[in-house]
Amino acid sequence: MALVTFLIPCFVIGTDIAFSCQNTDDFVGASSPGDIVIGGLFAVHSEMLRPEEYPMKPVIQNCAGFEIQIFLQTLAMIHAIEMINNSTLLSGVTLGYEIYDTCAEVTKAMASALRFLSKFNSSEDVVEFKCNYSDYIPRIKAVVGASYSEVSMAVSRLLALQLIPQVSPASSAEILSDKIRFPSFFRTIPSDFHQTRAMAHLICESGWNWIGVIATDDDNGRFALESFGVQAMANNVCIAFKEMLPAYLSDGTFHTKVDHAIEKIVKETRVNVIVVFMRQFHVLKLFKKAIERNVNKIWIASDNWAAAVKISTIPNIRQLGTIVGFGFKSGDISTFQDFLRKLHGKPTDNNKFLREYTMLLSVCAHLEYHDFQMCIANQSQDDLLQNVENNHQIWRDNFLNANVEPGFIHNTILAVYAIAHAIKGQCKDRNCKDPSAFTPWELLEQLKKVTVIDDDKEIKFDPNGDMSTSYDVLLWKEIDGHMEITTMAEYDPEKGDFIFEDEEKKKEFLDLKKVQSTCSQHCRPGQMKKITESPHTCCYECVHCPENHYSNQTDMDYCYRCNNKTYWAPINSTTCYRKTIHFLAWTDWFAIFLLLLSAFGVVLVLSISVIFTKNLNTPVVKASGGLTVCYIILFSHFLIFLSTVFFIDEPTEFKCKTRQALFGISFALCISCILIKSLKILLAFSFDPKLQNFLKCVYKPVPTVVTCTGIQVIICTFWLIFKTPFVKQNFSIPKAVILECNEGSIVAFGIMLGYIAALAFICFIFAFKGRKLPENYNEAKFITFGMLIYFIAWIVFIPVYATTFGKYLPAVEIIVVLISNYGILCCTFLPKCYIIIYKQETNTKSAFLKMIYTYSSKSASSVAVSQISLDSKSSSSRATISDSCKSEKNSVNGNCHFQVPGQRLIKGKVLPKNTARTMARKRLSSI
Repeated sequence: MALVTFLIPCFVIGTDIAFSCQNTDDFVGASSPGDIVIGGLFAVHSEMLRPEEYPMKPVIQNCAGFEIQIFLQTLAMIHAIEMINNSTLLSGVTLGYEIYDTCAEVTKAMASALRFLSKFNSSEDVVEFKCNYSDYIPRIKAVVGASYSEVSMAVSRLLALQLIPQVSPASSAEILSDKIRFPSFFRTIPSDFHQTRAMAHLICESGWNWIGVIATDDDNGRFALESFGVQAMANNVCIAFKEMLPAYLSDGTFHTKVDHAIEKIVKETRVNVIVVFMRQFHVLKLFKKAIERNVNKIWIASDNWAAAVKISTIPNIRQLGTIVGFGFKSGDISTFQDFLRKLHGKPTDNNKFLREYTMLLSVCAHLEYHDFQMCIANQSQDDLLQNVENNHQIWRDNFLNANVEPGFIHNTILAVYAIAHAIKGQCKDRNCKDPSAFTPWELLEQLKKVTVIDDDKEIKFDPNGDMSTSYDVLLWKEIDGHMEITTMAEYDPEKGDFIFEDEEKKKEFLDLKKVQSTCSQHCRPGQMKKITESPHTCCYECVHCPENHYSNQTDMDYCYRCNNKTYWAPINSTTCYRKTIHFLAWTDWFAIFLLLLSAFGVVLVLSISVIFTKNLNTPVVKASGGLTVCYIILFSHFLIFLSTVFFIDEPTEFKCKTRQALFGISFALCISCILIKSLKILLAFSFDPKLQNFLKCVYKPVPTVVTCTGIQVIICTFWLIFKTPFVKQNFSIPKAVILECNEGSIVAFGIMLGYIAALAFICFIFAFKGRKLPENYNEAKFITFGMLIYFIAWIVFIPVYATTFGKYLPAVEIIVVLISNYGILCCTFLPKCYIIIYKQETNTKSAFLKMIYTYSSKSASSVAVSQISLDSKSSSSRATISDSCKSEKNSVNGNCHFQVPGQRLIKGKVLPKNTARTMARKRLSSI
């Protein structure tokens, strides 16, 4: 096997300087021996100084920007290890540590990781190259850190070569949950997926949808921005702008890009909410510029700086507006706070971070709180070297405790305890005082199964290597002139809900809604969004919902459609209204009017019946066909008037089936009886033998009436069986449902009406032929007029019925029925009633005989004269007739007879006096 030895180069940048890297041991920030050594990676400084010499050489430079918060995390790791060593957790096995400063630089972190990979007890820190590291014992067994996701990604790939477990208390990038790329990475915090989802949830709950995002241009910032973008889109939140700031303060464009970001914030006046995914020292620079420009917004802080005390103590921080952040859930850290109070007496020989902090206290001792903090942050290691001789030991007791960020401290302690419990699992059957008792990859497998008790709760790593702890929703409030970071709510990542301790906290949360941060005004209920030309879906116009549509919430993307059959809605409606049910009700004024007309018709029928009954034996009644025929006709008129009742009020199946059948059969019966009367009259007064013979064959009253009516009954029966009428809901009117009868079959309806029309037409023809009857007995003329009224009414009905809709459609048919019924009734019976009541002198047998005698005389003379030629040769014609009489020998008693066409022989000379009277009697008797 090939063996390649790598030596970690360290270069001297100063003689006898505490912070210079002269050898590999100088590279360690803090260390302590132990049976099992744990490594630590923390960005105690915010940047690494750049070399000024040219050309650039591979020299590890000093760092600047001492970070109190992360220094406290190193102390938390040390405190946790000391507590474990002083407990019985590992049964006599002691833990040691080697903590390195990454200076927030991947390069320096990789150098530290190389030393972690070096072989145990190697005097020259040799990293052996092998194809199989299963038996390889590196310098450390596990690593706590790093502080930033970008650094953790790089270090984790290197540590994965030997599967050395890495547990981070701060690196939250979502990509680190990928166990294929980062198989040995764990963390005691949730993934950024939960944080970005919580942020999007908060923004959505507060009614904001037009926000800005500022992030660090590194792996952590880019991944956080990507994750937040997905969550924002899922919650209908639009990002108005995204600003990326350089990851390193030493970048020459940093201040320019900060200025550009501030200009963007000021320019976008509708954006009042800014989400910030940045490191603390970036936020510090940004906020100072924002305060200078009097920017007042709502700032949503990521877990990196949500609880940053040094940012909350910036002068005039309250001018920035409201700051809401998401911090990691904390536990009990009281023992650590006690540790800090006793820190002043601890030796600094093996802890360069503590020694540097002590020197910073001396250098910045003359400054007040915030300036003192800034002084510490702005000092570089090179500056401290120049002031090393002026070092005065000054200690500020409460300064460290005041800068504690509980979430990070708690998670750092939790990371150490998780590793310790995994070591305990490995040491059950092994002598762990021997560093080669187990390998890091074995510890990795044990770590996956570890369960840690934290505040009486069992927590463990999920399959992605994350601990799904909750978040504290932090609100920065000014209390007594100082900005305090308070807990407003708790966010449960599993349920996705905000949990409030009391109503006051909930009110603080709801008060956030008072600030508007939207691209467009909220669309009110009754309106919907109309997307404009903007690429963002949050920028829209509000337009009213169209007719029969509604919206009942704000900012709806579309309007809901009402059920057009039963509901309707006007324009700009917030709800649907149930359509009113319309039909021709009893209480409708028009229905009442039609009912009165029908009732009057019924009264008229009854009155005529009474009149005819009282004058049963008068010639007028007898001439009308007798009481039986009159009663049948009057009864059919009564049924027709009665059928109009079924056209009114709410339609039912029974009404729909009854009304047309009752009307059709009744009308057919009525017309059939009138047809018989027309035939009888025509038969009585016809002088044409051929017509009389035809009429005698046709005139069969009872069979004719039964047949004509029976055909209509058959038509209606087939109609009701095969295409029966039914109740139909008509939705053609927007605000109403019309209940109406559907005739089932228009063809059947037409056949029924057509049959009645055919009977009426036949009746009309026969009545028209008898229109020239005696003046006082001219019933045929009135029948003709009645049939004309019927035809006119129904001819008008067809187009009106076809073009009318709504609840008054049945009224159209009622009107036509009444007109035709009144027309036939009045034309048939009122003239007779008039004669019975007002012309009683003509309603006698003698008067009728006289009238018929006169008509018969005129008819006979007319017939005789019409058969004789009355041209200029009339005299010769008479001679011809005389000669004819002689030659034909047709004389009887000295008189010549001639035959009138169509009549029997009539005496040619003189008609006997009683001939006309005899004909009158025969006509009367035939009637």
